[in-house]
Amino acid sequence: MGRTVGIKEVARAAGVSVGTVSNVINRPATVAEDTRRRVQAAIEQLGYVRSESARQLRAGRSRLIGLLVLDMANPFFADVATGAERVARAAGLGVMLCNSAHSPAEEAAYLSMFAEHRVRGVLVTPADTTGETLAAFQRHGIPSVCVDRLVPSAEGCSVSVDDVRGAALAVRHLLDAGHRDLAHVSGPMQLTQCRERHTGACRAVAALPGAGATLRHLETDRMDVAAGRDAGARLLGMSPRPTAVFCANDLLALGVLQALYGAGVAVPEEMALVGYDDIEFAAAAAVPLTSVRRPARRMGRIAAELLIEETTAPAAHHHHRIVLPPELVARTSTLPRRA
Repeated sequence: MGRTVGIKEVARAAGVSVGTVSNVINRPATVAEDTRRRVQAAIEQLGYVRSESARQLRAGRSRLIGLLVLDMANPFFADVATGAERVARAAGLGVMLCNSAHSPAEEAAYLSMFAEHRVRGVLVTPADTTGETLAAFQRHGIPSVCVDRLVPSAEGCSVSVDDVRGAALAVRHLLDAGHRDLAHVSGPMQLTQCRERHTGACRAVAALPGAGATLRHLETDRMDVAAGRDAGARLLGMSPRPTAVFCANDLLALGVLQALYGAGVAVPEEMALVGYDDIEFAAAAAVPLTSVRRPARRMGRIAAELLIEETTAPAAHHHHRIVLPPELVARTSTLPRRA
């Protein structure tokens, strides 16, 4: 392995003091042109790269913010990261992106790492819904913003979407199309989002006047395409089969769509399908997928703006809990049933 070149070696090679090298790096206008050129030539020859972490420690102010999400395999979180990164970059900051994989233990480990690196602040979608892990991190005095998940006991700002309302939009859309035998494919019910989406689905069915409708619940242990295919197989084995399905996210819905397609079940003629999140792949599916849109990039932008505001002017900052409205985007997978 190569040895790291230090500022003292640059000074020795250029025949100047360490202070002069520092001035060339940080305040070049204060150094005579001939000296500046000599130092820059030594830097290039030796391959010197300044230690940004050391500079930040001396200044007492990091130029990094941490971003900890639940699942980087889900395009929704990739979009959240994109929105946050653009705001951070415009502010001259970098983003350290980590993936907890829904694990409270992984979350605790990454938050500890963020504290060790003395990041300026953290954007986090908490895996530990008790808030204990986040509360322990906040004792370091590093600001944090919760993204996509509220933790009632946590201090600080948060940005989320009204998932109860979003699920109700999805199920009302199916009811308005004439469906009465519905199924809801959810992720693990210990997740707040899954519970809230199930609540919204149940409320929409309960609000239907007259004889009403039925809503069968299929819980999965993950929220990915493979889990959706497994749920699709369970749907195919039901008797009678539901005529419409609401899935807790688009990855589950795409897996269900694959299972139905493989079994020769026509969507939406034999079974209508609604997803959640409106990731890019939803519109590009073999049967374009109706989905509830959550503004992921906007969530990332707002969360990063709140975090930067708090770290830049903490005395003037007030914590905000922002809840954004969802939007139903209707596509081919829920065309009205034919008479």
